[in-house]
Amino acid sequence: MIDLPIVFTVLMGAAILAYVVLDGYDLGVGMLLPAADRDEQNRMVASIGPFWDANETWLVLGIGLLLVAFPAAHGEILGALYLPVAAMLVGLMVRGVAFEFRIKAEGWHRELWNWLFWAGSTAASLAQGFMLGRYVTGFAPGVGYWLFALVVAAGLCGGYVLLGATWLVLRTDGPLQAKAVAWARWGLLWVALGVALVSLATPLASETVRHKWFDFPRTLALMVLPGGTLAVWLWVWVTLGKSDWKPFAGSVAIYVLAFIGLAYSLFPFVVMDRLTIWEAAAHPSALVFVLAGTGIVLPFIIGYTVYSYRVFRGKVSGSAYDQ
Repeated sequence: MIDLPIVFTVLMGAAILAYVVLDGYDLGVGMLLPAADRDEQNRMVASIGPFWDANETWLVLGIGLLLVAFPAAHGEILGALYLPVAAMLVGLMVRGVAFEFRIKAEGWHRELWNWLFWAGSTAASLAQGFMLGRYVTGFAPGVGYWLFALVVAAGLCGGYVLLGATWLVLRTDGPLQAKAVAWARWGLLWVALGVALVSLATPLASETVRHKWFDFPRTLALMVLPGGTLAVWLWVWVTLGKSDWKPFAGSVAIYVLAFIGLAYSLFPFVVMDRLTIWEAAAHPSALVFVLAGTGIVLPFIIGYTVYSYRVFRGKVSGSAYDQ
């Protein structure tokens, strides 16, 4: 007998991880835009042009699975996060409009749309990090919990900057690639600080997480995650400037390891300390129906994603998306 709530938890988690990695790098590129000159900005935008809107499909899939598979949790989560969700959506819309308008704009209008592209990317990133910080603590009230959410928001922005910079290392060359290497080293330091602060604060913010992290000796195997993260962090630092693809692959690996640690900390709750995945799940008949639909749709999403990245692989020039 298949445990359908677990199946949907895995599917939802995979969709969210795919979104964070794929849309994370183009949000990071957007946040780095003001640090480049005009020609470099054109190449940066061209590097994400074929992918950025399709990357958001994974966010739609993840939220859609939450809505239909865990309706009780969906109402509670989005009800508690109404304002940051609205801020994220506004940021994503501003970014989308700015992306299209900057192509035809001239003079100061183009600079305005570039800054709006940065603002939309930054707002969306901060909102996502803030939502994660509130979610991990089960939406607990108190100034300390809100400060924790702000720290997580800043840390996630650093992670997106790292993804964006290493993506530019992969997709560009010359002076822009050299700048991206410097940005990536800055992003690595930002991520190290953010991970350290969040790792220290999370057990203090959540008794459930504290128990799951420090229940020795049962959790000794969990030490593989921070050890692996440190090893990958050092690998990214060493390979920057020596390889085009290894820094980006390592950055993705850092996110995957962090996601595994987060999943371990939260499971089996879909709302921390309130609802388990079994309590929040829809009726089994509804889950079977939705699983069948997901089985039809998901291969198309994966296939399109793989195809688009294959077609538009390689280095970019400044001519694309600038006519």
